[in-house]
Amino acid sequence: MTIFFENDPSLQSYWRSIVLYGRNVASYKFALAKSLIDLNKQPNDLIKLEDLAVPFSKHICEHLKDNDKQIISKSSTFLNTCRKYNSNEIALDELVQTTKKIGFNNVIDAFHEVNGSPIPQSFYIDERKENGGIRITDNFFQLNELQESENFLNEVEARWRLVETAWQLGLSVNLLEVKYDKEKEVFYIDASNRRIDVTSSRNALNGYQKSKCFFCYDYVSVLKYSSYLGHVDHFFPHTLKDKPFDGYVDGIWNLALSCRSCNNGPNGKFAKLPIVKLLERLNKRNEYFCSSHHPLRETIMQQTGSTKEQRRATLQKLFNQAKDILIHTWQPEEIKGVATF
Repeated sequence: MTIFFENDPSLQSYWRSIVLYGRNVASYKFALAKSLIDLNKQPNDLIKLEDLAVPFSKHICEHLKDNDKQIISKSSTFLNTCRKYNSNEIALDELVQTTKKIGFNNVIDAFHEVNGSPIPQSFYIDERKENGGIRITDNFFQLNELQESENFLNEVEARWRLVETAWQLGLSVNLLEVKYDKEKEVFYIDASNRRIDVTSSRNALNGYQKSKCFFCYDYVSVLKYSSYLGHVDHFFPHTLKDKPFDGYVDGIWNLALSCRSCNNGPNGKFAKLPIVKLLERLNKRNEYFCSSHHPLRETIMQQTGSTKEQRRATLQKLFNQAKDILIHTWQPEEIKGVATF
């Protein structure tokens, strides 16, 4: 299996590898990631467990309100304490003390582990035994100095929602099909005759595109009011929906984040077909999805094929069909950033 950060050994790729591919037996790593972002400490800062426990337990409690299942095991003393706090059975002080005592078991020491091994760069040093907390490294400081760091909180939340939705429904991920709502720009699942909105499609897509436009690599943001806000674009244009085209146009496999210029600027893509070189990029991006075990992976496999060979063949067939219909191809006039996927 391809490891996400092997293709781009940067701090942001190491961070995303934790969020996208780290261990998923509980949602605690997501709460820890969000807590680190919340606290935003400087290099060499020591975060005491009692201070870390406040945002950590807060994030867990917030998610428990919407999705009670936050771990694959049948029971958890820590989660039961969080539930008691949500129902006003205990005070914040007791929640924080319990979190400090048992809430970080099996998350602080496993946070940097991806596919059974630690990543080469760490964002904190575990000093619980020596100093009662974790010490922030320069890597985390540098990570938060990046422009794209404004997107990290949304990316963690999107990934968390995808994982817990599968757990909450109690179904195998291969039985869940994630759908796209173009008007609301959200991914959702139809289950038990009801619609469940999972997460923002923009936030979920961005974790794999690393805050870059799919086409020109210019910077894109997932923040609603940003001037760099990315557009959820259809690689194979939406106009193919009413044409003799075999692909499910609104499928996740066909969605990508685009900058405003590439989407609908003066020389934008609009209803043109991206060149075949960009088709290769789409295939590579979809393989990123398929290397992560959650409903997006299974949905893409349902829509394009269960093996790499089948997915590649599907894209080639659809490209040939689209070329016959649309005739004209398109590519960005200028590459504005460095390739990161």
